[in-house]
Amino acid sequence: MLILTTAVTAGALTLSACGSRSDNKSGDGSKTTVVIGLDAPTTGELSALGLGIRNSAQLAIDNANKAGEVKGVTFKLEALDDKALPNVGQQNTTKLAGDKDVLGIVGPLNSGVAQSMQQVSKQNNLTLISPANTTPDLTQGPDWRKNKRVRQFPTYFRTATTDEVQGAFDGQYAWEKMKAKKVYIIDDQKTYGVGLASSFKDQFTKLGGKVAGTEHVSPDDRDFKAVVSKVKSAKPDLVFYGGEYPASGPLSQQLKDGGVTVPLMGGDGMYSGDYIKLNKKAQGDYASSVGKPVEELPSAKKFIADYKAAGFKEAYEAYGGSTYDSTWAIIQAVKSVVADNSGKLPDDARKKVVDAMNKVTFDGVTGHIAFDKYGDTTNTMITAYQVDKGAWASRFSAEFKKFDKS
Repeated sequence: MLILTTAVTAGALTLSACGSRSDNKSGDGSKTTVVIGLDAPTTGELSALGLGIRNSAQLAIDNANKAGEVKGVTFKLEALDDKALPNVGQQNTTKLAGDKDVLGIVGPLNSGVAQSMQQVSKQNNLTLISPANTTPDLTQGPDWRKNKRVRQFPTYFRTATTDEVQGAFDGQYAWEKMKAKKVYIIDDQKTYGVGLASSFKDQFTKLGGKVAGTEHVSPDDRDFKAVVSKVKSAKPDLVFYGGEYPASGPLSQQLKDGGVTVPLMGGDGMYSGDYIKLNKKAQGDYASSVGKPVEELPSAKKFIADYKAAGFKEAYEAYGGSTYDSTWAIIQAVKSVVADNSGKLPDDARKKVVDAMNKVTFDGVTGHIAFDKYGDTTNTMITAYQVDKGAWASRFSAEFKKFDKS
């Protein structure tokens, strides 16, 4: 996350990121270094998404430094690899929280990893903001389905809308736009996959759709012969998968090889170029993703140009724009804190940044950025994509509340 402080006079003691007095310098003896932590899977099967997250946060920091967004402050990214494992994410949060110069963390990618990080973040008054987490429990508590919504972690925010929205969008898109009447639902038993599949089922059946069958697989599975047989016998109009692309790519190809000719549909965990690389028969498959394609947003033109000019080897993927906005949200929060403290970071800077995050509002790469009382983004735009000629093509975008009334 980004952190902004104020100008200091050369040679004087400077405030560290936590607000205590320190002689921490950025190299030229005149600037305070503020560290922004980042947690994402930068190695392993989900690294395509994780590297896009890391690069986009770095770009936001580079732009802030270049523009002198806060006089007297140089930002530094401390990016840690969580390998998409909850225990590693928790260890990374503990490590970052122990560094007095860290005022916030961008990430993680996986909702299950976020669950392991939230308590550590809360205990240390350390802002945690994800560009990708979509499980409703993270912001609204485990009883949100009963409409007993309680914010348990005031330090947690996200720029991605929830699976309550995304799954419902997918269910309605399948029913109204794809004209599917019967669906086979598969999930990978992980927090994200189960939640997404459940929300899809709720909306699809509410509209009149039928569930032809359900199946649970392991995210590590790559042999789906038994599942293919069951799906083929059920004769659905559509297969919906709650999970991520490393498994859904092979699943889709094996379904088609086994004679299941209907499309596979999933959520943002499937929306990656690597899904197509893993699946020679991806043509016609669908995935939704939060927000609108950055390539279609006038507000994202500078981000796209800057990312290209920066020379990153990896694509920004699905969460590049939302990562940039997550990072920039912290900048705006710290700006507010500094402005309210006579141009200096207060002793309780971390807590003040968390408080300021609730009031953050600006026009970002992905649209207008603001958070509701739970820490959720107020932007509920979702886009449906379809694989066409070896690439994801956007088919339909809508704010779900508006789509729900159509």
